[in-house]
Amino acid sequence: MQPEVALREVAQAVSVCTRCALHFSRKRSVPGEGPADAQVMLIGEGPGFHENEQGRPFVGQAGKFLDELLALAGLKRTEVFITNVVKCRPPGNRDPLPEELSACSAMLEQQLEIIHPRVIVTLGRFSMARFLPNARISEIHGQPRWVDDGCMIVPMYHPAAALHQPKLRPDLEADFARLPGYLQMQPGPQKPSVPPKKGTEAETQLSLF
Repeated sequence: MQPEVALREVAQAVSVCTRCALHFSRKRSVPGEGPADAQVMLIGEGPGFHENEQGRPFVGQAGKFLDELLALAGLKRTEVFITNVVKCRPPGNRDPLPEELSACSAMLEQQLEIIHPRVIVTLGRFSMARFLPNARISEIHGQPRWVDDGCMIVPMYHPAAALHQPKLRPDLEADFARLPGYLQMQPGPQKPSVPPKKGTEAETQLSLF
């Protein structure tokens, strides 16, 4: 099956999914969007109000900021695949529950297998936890980690975190600016380009984004 067709089938499955209670309150599911051969895949937390209305990921204020961040990396939205760990909006934009994350896990895994990106950028702690459980985003943001299949994971703050706390914006911008260099790296045990650093108390609290 062609990757484009496979992605459309996943999107169709998401649109009629009833695996968790989120389908009761959704207006539109948000499977994600982007080319099937994208080298970069960005995974956020879950759809918000505007995403629920339009059925597209990152179309609110955080989405506009994400477009600016991609530009810093020399990338366009049309060149990357953008999705979330849950495909339907949690009521009131609350954190996704474990059963909701579990319900969407298989569909996200299918997208990962179809696209097989070179770099996965996790935006916020919920997507980071899928690949790097028990890590603290304030300590490892922007630092590449290889996984077994040769794909690189780069954990970053969620764009919404920087909108709520502007002092995080320089870190997020710097992390995105490094993406072109990461795309040139070869799989293997390489040192992160940024040394680990302790987050401030405020940054630690912001690990929820």
